[in-house]
Amino acid sequence: MPGDPESLALGALGWVLQDEDRAQRLLALTGLTPEILRERLTDRAVLGAVLEFLANHEPDLVLAADALNVAPETLIAAHRALATDGNSSK
Repeated sequence: MPGDPESLALGALGWVLQDEDRAQRLLALTGLTPEILRERLTDRAVLGAVLEFLANHEPDLVLAADALNVAPETLIAAHRALATDGNSSK
């Protein structure tokens, strides 16, 4: 799995969406909708929200990291990179 923040977030999103209950929890907790995910799939704010969702629930963070063959800290760092880049452009 590539290590850039966007690729990691897309991989994490794919992992989340494989489980219906987890996917529903993502939508409920982030305010994202299927339409937003489709229309803004490469938006750094949306990708950051996916990683923030995982960061806020350690069991899922660990499972996602394992599935993506990265350390949980790598996903946290990707989240920070997306959040920092998004805030600096405003």
